[in-house]
Amino acid sequence: MYLRQLFNLQSLQKIWRNRGNTGLFSTHCVRTLSAKMSLSSAVDGSFEKMPPKDLRSLIRSGSMQGRCTSGMCKGRTQANVAIVHKSLAGEFEKFCQANAGPLPLLYMSKVGEYGAPPLAGDSDIRTDVPLYSVYRDGTLTERVGSVSEFTEQLQDMVTFYLGCSFSFEDAVMSAGVPVRNVEQGVVVSMYQSNIPCQPVGPFSCKMVLTMRPIPAEKLQDTYRITHQMPDVHGAPIHMGDPKMLGIADLRAEHLGDDVDFHPGDVPVFWCCGVTTMTAVESAKSLLAFTHSPGCMFVADAMATVPKGSIASPADSPKVIQVSQDPLLYSAASETAVDQIQALEIAIQHDPGNRGIRHLHIPGDLLLSALAMSHASSVAIITGFPCHTDMTPPEENDGPPGAVAMAAMLQSLGKQVTMVMDADRLQLMEDIVQDCVQAGVLKEGVAVLPYPPSDGTVPDREAALQFLTHNGDTSRPRYDHLVAIERVGRSPDGTYRTMKARDISSLVSPVDQLFDVANDIPGIKTTGIGDGGNELGLGRVQDKVRQFIPNGPQIACTVPADYTITAGVSNWGGWAIAAALYVLWACPIHDRYLRRGIGFPRDSRQLLGVVPSMEREERVMSVMTSRGLRDGITAELGMVVDGLPFATEHAQMMKQLRG
Repeated sequence: MYLRQLFNLQSLQKIWRNRGNTGLFSTHCVRTLSAKMSLSSAVDGSFEKMPPKDLRSLIRSGSMQGRCTSGMCKGRTQANVAIVHKSLAGEFEKFCQANAGPLPLLYMSKVGEYGAPPLAGDSDIRTDVPLYSVYRDGTLTERVGSVSEFTEQLQDMVTFYLGCSFSFEDAVMSAGVPVRNVEQGVVVSMYQSNIPCQPVGPFSCKMVLTMRPIPAEKLQDTYRITHQMPDVHGAPIHMGDPKMLGIADLRAEHLGDDVDFHPGDVPVFWCCGVTTMTAVESAKSLLAFTHSPGCMFVADAMATVPKGSIASPADSPKVIQVSQDPLLYSAASETAVDQIQALEIAIQHDPGNRGIRHLHIPGDLLLSALAMSHASSVAIITGFPCHTDMTPPEENDGPPGAVAMAAMLQSLGKQVTMVMDADRLQLMEDIVQDCVQAGVLKEGVAVLPYPPSDGTVPDREAALQFLTHNGDTSRPRYDHLVAIERVGRSPDGTYRTMKARDISSLVSPVDQLFDVANDIPGIKTTGIGDGGNELGLGRVQDKVRQFIPNGPQIACTVPADYTITAGVSNWGGWAIAAALYVLWACPIHDRYLRRGIGFPRDSRQLLGVVPSMEREERVMSVMTSRGLRDGITAELGMVVDGLPFATEHAQMMKQLRG
């Protein structure tokens, strides 16, 4: 539905709302600028092939004032420009370094220097930009075709040349990727986002983005090419739903022109050098200058993809569609993807010969981990009360895997919540507290009952209120629900063990949360299981009926977006935790998550949170002390699913960590 609506857009508006009357995004300035650029934005063959030196001569003559430079001087570097007083130059340089995505620094001039020797041989920054913006006390006061009249002031100023995405358009088109704004002869669309830049001194602003419609089948080529061009904004920072960037509607106000979508196009967003202007505004200096949107400094330097070098798998990006609604693509290296696929294969080992391999959906571990990596709040559900005549009735498969995921998610900065049956809420709270004291969890985790213990009747409305703020599906409390070894609803509405024993009297209808979450686009769901009767395995219920003993009676009918099967459910939790670490340690995925803001992370920081035998033995000690028993033998000790921890589980841990 989202894409169909997007493709039918007739045009995009060109103004920003509620930005006053004089700022960069004021109605008057945007309309005036857009009109100037739109009337003369098409680029004929003479401009495409023109040497940059000749183009700069034309610009100096005044005949190019207001012309958008997109598509001009094919293959050459184009630069955004910021000119600030020398007293601010050091802080602005640090601001660029801390926000290298939107502000990739190509050259920083000396004080009073008008040229840019590494970029162009005969340039003069006073005259070589088609249109300049002039700021006084942080307010855009005028746009001019030359700043020569400010020569005296410029003697105490420093010019910053910053890479521009216009520079990579030729490389992308040369690979057969259509660049719609160039095809249509219009200025690329630019949007204010909700992404804050990392502040430095007086410079503090939110990032501006360019958006180009790219065919879905060309996303991989587009990302690969631009990934190799970090000096001109590099790879995209978002592919998919604009709402995730705070852009409520592509038809709303924006800088630049309308760019028409073709069927199958995906909105792809890059960091934009117009961020330079909002940064300059924020400093409120007495006098500053920038280029005007779309009007770049065109350098002699080439902007090409390095040839002859073969990227290593660790530096070769893969683009993966994570979800359709909301539309989201992500990125990671070939190495990271291969490692996660190896994790997924490893956990298919079936020591109990249950036939779990028939339930495997290849690739879902990667998709689930990517979805959680992009999430900010995750709720984990576990608890399989198979020991009906014991207290507590829970088995020890499920909670350890839940703790492993919670520990990694916590360390990644996610908000983590555990959901449990009300009558065993205290049990889970005690387990969490014990794991904190054992050093497995860095801090406590909220444990909530479902249904709530206030007497709420468990129904669809109760689930909706639990999952969202005041029942508003556009404001979910959680981005992701994960169920691990949680008994799921069978075809006759009961909850059953692998032997088809009815344990419904011990089970709260937590699967209602999945029923409702599956209808809320903002919440993704994952089901982890080892037998087919677990919550979230509804996508494979037909195969459970066919291949699993007692399948017709026990098959869970409640699906999840992602289905992870494993020989032991805890292994699935371990694999999720390990996959999240692999993504966290992947520089390509790291940059995509950071949106090009800030600095790369130290991949070694979280290595100690990855599941290990030493950590899991501490977790198992907690489970034993709280009375959780083996689900098959009912043994209270280091046995899970009838398998000694020191042998089968140790071997699996070795494979996962390898």
